[in-house]
Amino acid sequence: MLRTALLLTCLFLASTSSAQPQAATVESKGGVVVCVSPPAAEVGLATLKKGGNAVDAAVATAFALAVTWPEAGNIGGGGFMMVAPPGKEPTCFEYRETAPAAAPVDVFADGKVTWLDHKAAGVPGTVRGLALAHAKYGKLAWKNVLMPAVELAERGFTLNAVLASGLNHVLADPKTTNAEFRRVYGKPDGTKWQAGDTLVLKDLGRTLRLISEKGPDAFYTGELANLLEKEMTTGGGFITKADLAAYKANERKPVHTTFRGFDVYGPPPPSSGGIALAEMLNVLENFDLKKYGRWSPETNHLMIEAMKRAFADRARFLGDPDFTRIPAELTSKEYAKKLALGIDLKKPTPSANLAPEILLDKESDSTTHFSVLDTDGLAVSNTYTLENSYGNRVVVRGAGYILNNEMTDFNTRPGFTSTKGQIGTKPNRIAPGKRMLSSMTPVIVLKDGKPVLVTGSPGGRTIINTVLCVVLNVTEFGMPIGEAVSAPRLHHQWFPDSTSFEGVKQHSELVKGLKALGHDVQEHRQGDAHSIGIDPKTGTRVGAADKRLDGKAAGE
Repeated sequence: MLRTALLLTCLFLASTSSAQPQAATVESKGGVVVCVSPPAAEVGLATLKKGGNAVDAAVATAFALAVTWPEAGNIGGGGFMMVAPPGKEPTCFEYRETAPAAAPVDVFADGKVTWLDHKAAGVPGTVRGLALAHAKYGKLAWKNVLMPAVELAERGFTLNAVLASGLNHVLADPKTTNAEFRRVYGKPDGTKWQAGDTLVLKDLGRTLRLISEKGPDAFYTGELANLLEKEMTTGGGFITKADLAAYKANERKPVHTTFRGFDVYGPPPPSSGGIALAEMLNVLENFDLKKYGRWSPETNHLMIEAMKRAFADRARFLGDPDFTRIPAELTSKEYAKKLALGIDLKKPTPSANLAPEILLDKESDSTTHFSVLDTDGLAVSNTYTLENSYGNRVVVRGAGYILNNEMTDFNTRPGFTSTKGQIGTKPNRIAPGKRMLSSMTPVIVLKDGKPVLVTGSPGGRTIINTVLCVVLNVTEFGMPIGEAVSAPRLHHQWFPDSTSFEGVKQHSELVKGLKALGHDVQEHRQGDAHSIGIDPKTGTRVGAADKRLDGKAAGE
């Protein structure tokens, strides 16, 4: 996910612009779909108009994104879907990839296997996860929900400037060596893609049609499983038909905390997002941020210090809960109060002091999010990924989809944790069938039992802090959703001990104040938070498409 964020930065023209682009918003009394790809947003909206609910629309959008946003939309990856049914507790559908049975713990340790290797692919979870959510909450027939994606792939769809640029970028990269990727995504005449060109994905369309007609088992058994195993055999990868047949998605209880009277729900492990977000909000609840103001050095100093502590705990404790015992206290108010008491209001805490038991060595890091709300108030927040932009840039021959490189989200050098951000702690080391730790943080915020915010973002480890910024902007500072999404974002991940901030030029006095306190501050673009805000008094919904990259908010 980190390399995805870096590529998105390149495509954004300037990662150090003086102001963030304003979110594109749509106001509605009915259903809303917000995502990075306009054609996929239209598919989601059309699904709502056909009588589908938010889960139907989310599944339709996700499969459409596998066609129209190939750098991150996928059936070859995995993710997390938060669902909040009206009047009921939210739930989480977890469909994170797993390590193949044959993958050794130290496969990446010597640097010879890279993120572009077949060995970097984990067992895909997307199809199983979307099917699990649909089986429990969907209203429309599975085939009807998938057919728009099938038609987009088989008939082709029109590229816009952002997607054309992204395809040209990855095709021009000499590291993109997979012949099938170049055949499928290269322009047939060998020239560069232009806005207005049509991209047809016949093999992917056939795969999606099989899944639509035969259900999710079509992906994990039979012909499609044979094609993936053959691809692995040819490329030296680890995934087998047995790995595919054994894969299961899970419905899990979300992480829940309260903040200023709001109920905040996020994904549980193997995502680190829900726990880290809850920990940070619980710490910040001990301070009067409103008194200081959103763009004061005091507020942002406190945010940075909360981020450091949460990310240190992420490295200490978090991994697949089926393999790792995760302390329950991480999301408790009492634990957060202890952490808050350790924050010095006058200076930063050095990151090395926050987890002294983790030995530090010296060194000689694609996702997309969408939000859906239907007329009845059923809310869906979904984040899923291929890890890097376009995954490992391998297309499964005959099946037409791109593989993830999620194995690199494990701690790839066991025992090696560096001051530059590499983590080697035990909870997230490779093991057969284990799910790699994720930063994906799809979130639903409720007030008096009703959704007021649906949000999430791509961006590697920055995801968690992007979501923190949006949640604080809405709940603590009362920003309208468009402003909350557009506002500059802040990030600190424990190591490296440095802060990134989008608004260096825009908020020069804030940056001056942070540097005076002792913070190192750099400017970087962060996130792509397609969100929905709901007015609890009027019920009006506002979809906000984050225009840092692309996107559309579509409303009934």
